[in-house]
Amino acid sequence: PVCSMGNSTSRLYSALAKTLSSSAVSQHQDCLEQVDSAQLDPIDPKDLLEECQIVLQKRPPRFQRDFVDLKKNAASNHRPIRVMQWNILAQALGEGKDNFVQCPMEALKWEERKCLILEEILAYKPDILCLQEVDHYFDTFEPLLSRLGYQCTFFPKPWSPCLDVEQNNGPDGCALFFLKDRFELINSANIRLTAMKLKTNQVAIAQTLKCHETGRLFCIAVTHLKARTGWERFRSAQGCDLLQNLKSITQGAKIPLIICGDFNAEPTEEVYREFSNSSLNLNSAYKLLSPDGQSEPPYTTWKIRPSGECRHTLDYIWYSQHALNVNSALGLLTEEQIGPNRLPSFNYPSDHLSLVCDFSFNQDPDRLL
Repeated sequence: PVCSMGNSTSRLYSALAKTLSSSAVSQHQDCLEQVDSAQLDPIDPKDLLEECQIVLQKRPPRFQRDFVDLKKNAASNHRPIRVMQWNILAQALGEGKDNFVQCPMEALKWEERKCLILEEILAYKPDILCLQEVDHYFDTFEPLLSRLGYQCTFFPKPWSPCLDVEQNNGPDGCALFFLKDRFELINSANIRLTAMKLKTNQVAIAQTLKCHETGRLFCIAVTHLKARTGWERFRSAQGCDLLQNLKSITQGAKIPLIICGDFNAEPTEEVYREFSNSSLNLNSAYKLLSPDGQSEPPYTTWKIRPSGECRHTLDYIWYSQHALNVNSALGLLTEEQIGPNRLPSFNYPSDHLSLVCDFSFNQDPDRLL
């Protein structure tokens, strides 16, 4: 036990440093919904950030990333909705399977890496957070984020590769978090994706939320499609299944939609075209950072494995372009910031970059349908 020294930061240390024993985690593995943390005291995000920075004081400081203003003189009568998408890199995979040959094992230590992940989340203060490769949900993200005011949902992969790693922390999966003081949960669906009518190992969470400020409904979804070259048709089938589910949930796009995910697919792949050409009238938010508004970023993941350097655009935030405006998007790390050893590193906790966008509701959505 950690003694309380009477100030909020020292009390917080136990929340940050403590991890559940593996036996406690195993009891939770079949639990898909949030754990009740209502009895825990709220956390001030500034205190948690300060605690993270104490743990990280021997590491280099966070990289500076700036938001790019994308508003086209569109006035909004409500606070923007900030959405963050991030594959945070499962701890078991980072240490046990992914073979980041230029990343020192010391940079992957969970006690410090979790603070880097939390620091990134706290820096951007998302209203909605969509994560993939979460294998420390029950001992880290749910207990801490619920105390920051988020409602939390987790859906693990049925056969997570994390379970093949010794001393793993349970399966990885997708997690979705939203601030309860901004939104009300109307409906939630955990979706196990199918391909060619067969159930697969990939999942999605889709939640219909009501915005307290505007009274408007919208759907937020998070997913992580099958990885690796050679699985393009499989990803395409998974994408089609997800789109069919989302058509039903949004009543054929009557409810605005935001989809966050690691699609494991470059923009040249069929699954990308399916989302671009869907009847849900989706656009990819990060295209808006390009000069012509038509090109995806040059990379969202950059790592070095034994087979060589891997630099790909795989992560996306899709949105209903008839009903939502993208007010701003967070710029990516530059090649110079990422450095020659690529990701992850002492500076950055994942091999994928976080994507963050500010959305507002279109004042006259029917006009563009």
